[in-house]
Amino acid sequence: EVNVVESGGGLVQPGGSLRLSCHVSGFTYEDTSVDEYGIGWFRQAPGKYHTSVGCTSKQFGRTHYTDAVKGRFTISSDSAWNTVYLQMNRMKVEDTGVYYCAAVTIGVTGTCFPLTDWGQGTQVTVSS
Repeated sequence: EVNVVESGGGLVQPGGSLRLSCHVSGFTYEDTSVDEYGIGWFRQAPGKYHTSVGCTSKQFGRTHYTDAVKGRFTISSDSAWNTVYLQMNRMKVEDTGVYYCAAVTIGVTGTCFPLTDWGQGTQVTVSS
């Protein structure tokens, strides 16, 4: 059973940077000819639903991002895939929210679909 724990949230000024970590254990999904698996980052702004930030596939290392963060956020992992990072640069007030990571299946268009329930997440606040 996959287990993920998020960390690294905090308060940052607009234009600043922050790096989140997703500690991963028990990830046993294996890609097939039609299904691709990985870890995704999601966020929930106050009063809104969870939305996808992006995801990365374990086997091929492909990354996908939602349009709102392209060019500003980067997903990476350590070599053992024990930790998946979300590097956030040039942050905006609208990036504020609780950030979650989850095991995902990745659609053919790069859409990230969560496979597990949400954990506790980590709060990110962008404010001057």
